[in-house]
Amino acid sequence: MDQVLKGQIAIITGASSGIGAGVAKSLAAAGATVVVNYPVAATKPAADAVLKEITDAGGAGIVAQCDVSQEGQVIRLFADVVAQYGTVDILINNAGLQRDAKFDEMTLDQWNTVISVNLTGQFLCAREAIREFLRRGPRPEVSAATGKIICMSSVHELIPWGGHVNYATSKGGLKC
Repeated sequence: MDQVLKGQIAIITGASSGIGAGVAKSLAAAGATVVVNYPVAATKPAADAVLKEITDAGGAGIVAQCDVSQEGQVIRLFADVVAQYGTVDILINNAGLQRDAKFDEMTLDQWNTVISVNLTGQFLCAREAIREFLRRGPRPEVSAATGKIICMSSVHELIPWGGHVNYATSKGGLKC
């Protein structure tokens, strides 16, 4: 694959599985150094496996624990990546989860957990990425863009399923 992202540092939230893992592998294949984010210690082995696939294929990166719903952890994640690599060029805001229940049986904890990760987490990560882009300014030697942020959503922002009011709301908030 063409190394169009050579020299760029990419944080991919929720990269220990699913779409995030696929994006991390693709960005690494395109030359980016990737940060494979995972939320809790129990998912570290999966993140390590994603990174191993990347490095076995000749790519580079690290794994990094961060619960994106926690402001302090997000700030620390970006500070750690900047300390190690000098900057961040790309953020893939992918982390997300579901806590399904019928509307009349959904607990406030189920509601808040999904909104906190799926919506607030994207805000916190995007804010830190923008702060880093503004701090360091353009890097024309690696990209015409000062920075790139991709926010993953879902068709369920428009097509909600029963039992997914929290999930649909979180994804609808991303569309705004």
